[in-house]
Amino acid sequence: MSIIHATAQSNPPKWIDFNKNGKLDIYEDASKSISNRVENLLSQMTLNEKANQLATLYGYGAVLNDRLPTEGWKDSLWKYGIGNIDEQLTGLRKDTVYAYPYSSHAYALNIIQKWFIEETRLGIPVDFTSEGIRGLNHMKATYFPSQLAQANSFDRALIYDIGKITGKEGKVLGYTNIYSPILDVATDPRWGRVEESYGSEPYLISQLGKQQILGIQSNGIASTVKHFAAYSIPIGGRDGNVRANPQMTPRELWEIYLEPFRVAFLEARPMGVMASYNDYDGEPIIGSYYFLTEILRKAFQFSGYVVSDSEAFEYLFSKHHVAKDATEAAAMALHAGMNVRTNFDQPKEYLAAIKQAVKTGKLSEADLDKRVSEVLSVKFRLGLFDHPYIDEKAADTIVHNTAAKHIALTAAHESIVLLKNEQNILPLDIKKYKNIAIIGPNAKEIRSLLSRYGPVNSAVKTVYDGISDALPSAVNLNYTKGLDHIDEHFPQSDIQYFPLDAAEQDSINVAVNIAKKSDVIILVVGDNLETVGESKSRLSLDLPGHQNELVKEMIHCKKPIIFIHVGGRPTSYNLAADSVNAILETYYLGEYTGNAIADVIFGKYNPSGKLATPILKNVGQIPLTFPQKMSDDAGGNASEKGFLYPFGFGLSYSKFVYSNLYVTVPQNWKNDSVSVQFQVENISNVDGTEIMQIYIKDSLASLVPYTMRLREFARVNLKAGESKKIAFKLPYTAFSMYNKDLKMVVEPGQFVVMVGASSEDIRLKKVITL
Repeated sequence: MSIIHATAQSNPPKWIDFNKNGKLDIYEDASKSISNRVENLLSQMTLNEKANQLATLYGYGAVLNDRLPTEGWKDSLWKYGIGNIDEQLTGLRKDTVYAYPYSSHAYALNIIQKWFIEETRLGIPVDFTSEGIRGLNHMKATYFPSQLAQANSFDRALIYDIGKITGKEGKVLGYTNIYSPILDVATDPRWGRVEESYGSEPYLISQLGKQQILGIQSNGIASTVKHFAAYSIPIGGRDGNVRANPQMTPRELWEIYLEPFRVAFLEARPMGVMASYNDYDGEPIIGSYYFLTEILRKAFQFSGYVVSDSEAFEYLFSKHHVAKDATEAAAMALHAGMNVRTNFDQPKEYLAAIKQAVKTGKLSEADLDKRVSEVLSVKFRLGLFDHPYIDEKAADTIVHNTAAKHIALTAAHESIVLLKNEQNILPLDIKKYKNIAIIGPNAKEIRSLLSRYGPVNSAVKTVYDGISDALPSAVNLNYTKGLDHIDEHFPQSDIQYFPLDAAEQDSINVAVNIAKKSDVIILVVGDNLETVGESKSRLSLDLPGHQNELVKEMIHCKKPIIFIHVGGRPTSYNLAADSVNAILETYYLGEYTGNAIADVIFGKYNPSGKLATPILKNVGQIPLTFPQKMSDDAGGNASEKGFLYPFGFGLSYSKFVYSNLYVTVPQNWKNDSVSVQFQVENISNVDGTEIMQIYIKDSLASLVPYTMRLREFARVNLKAGESKKIAFKLPYTAFSMYNKDLKMVVEPGQFVVMVGASSEDIRLKKVITL
């Protein structure tokens, strides 16, 4: 058992005798510096104890067979300690014992932490990790919209609040490290994990990711960002078992795909980062000294620890074939900069490989000690050696409380993008409609409203329930599914047409009969867990299955249609864009999906969202994205140019006008900021929120420039008839580019400063010279 001692002082601080030797060691002394404490602890560690700090155990139901410590743990691999335990008792796997009530989980993690402190020789505490990109990955935690939906808000303060709540809920439940946010730049909408990203624009991603990190870590727990690096654009958009060969040039790597990580590490200082599966130009990231040390630790000044994505370490010898075996892989990865290996098995072979690599000289003791020190340093920074236990009762009053649910609803509201509103059909005037049809595979099914790496077993308000709750009893709401999300031939039907079978035709006929008897149709289509997500990349950007057939038949009914897309990726719904009356792009909105959509449809909330990634007209336009180079969309007689809906686009029930642009360039512009001022006025009779976007175009550069780059944005609330003066400060880096030597520079010359409501709706612009 550990012993709590006190030094001979007034109001003496307490300390824990982690190594049970009856005296205060330097690593047990909170008054000492972290570097001294790490050095002291490291000097007492055996090779077994060091190796174990470089491994993950997945929790109960994945790798661990026990919810709580047993006698058998004294003879287990982790009798020497362990780096971290991931997803322990989240309620995600096997059963929900100790996941809920919340206080029971805090109790369980205290018991586990106590075992490691009292039953291992040096008592090194465990880092308890979990996912958290749309709220904490725990049973009945607060469920926020997906990252892709959140990004449509362009709201830094909101994302900070989401991070803060995610971190606070994690903290009181006993977690010490949250795997969030994802900073991957999603430029290929075929990629299955688009839903987990903040979109396609590096500046927007960097700003929102920064706020999520700051919010999470404001609670004294770690944010582990992912997936570093060059992960999000595999060849063909594929996200299968190889996850290799990303398609980007060296300049694109730095200017687009590394930029959110650069900002995150330099400005938000996350304590963790997950290294990705993939290679770059033949060099696997997990074994790359260039990526994990030269870029990450030196250029980006990262000072935390690097955890591998699950099985990424094994890929070095099983898939990438750059290491002969696990011993060579251990030497390669740990020298490169990986700290902790993660996989869905006990790390027996990995730990043996570390020890063998050290004994044979393939891995130096200096490299081993450095990697262990980096893990221990994070544990000290988290306070695990000073306050290893948590208040078990706090969780019941904090997790999913009223304040958290309010932010979840706000996030759902702000994430909705109104893409079309023909003849201002929205908001619907309930007095005009006595019979409303709600049709589609995403109208009533809860499972299709979920995405991964967040809360589990959450109560979710469906679109149907939200609309039903909002309608007076005098209005009839008639529902039918219409069709399943996918047909029996999916995913083959992404590349080959298969006619409707008899059951599908019957379902559509039922939908047509209901639609014809209605005054307006609310059509809710999109994705489910089979069509988008990790390892769910597609060959088509059309609505999956036969959903377009359902759309076509609804259009033929000649009734007003409100088209709602609920899904995980930008989808080419050209037919709807041409023929329906209104379109709402929602992606996944979290637990208040139905409430938020109903509020927008019936005018309780004025939509303000803007697209964080453009929507293409056809899969053949890939790799067209935003930002794009001058020549990316040159077109031709046989080509369809442009986006279906561009980056930054979104309508409102209000109307805004921009005027009076002033741009001031200071004399010493390299050390000062360019000032941008203009006026925005709400000329409608509806209070609303506008998202103003500042773009910069480099008129002449040494390398082909982008057509424009987003360099600033802000939300402004304007009452009907109200006008406000808006001011921005653009730093030196807003005019930067990467040169031939891959150095960030500003090339003096002419730039165009543009103020817009979207990337294709520029309201004001001015040419300046730097």
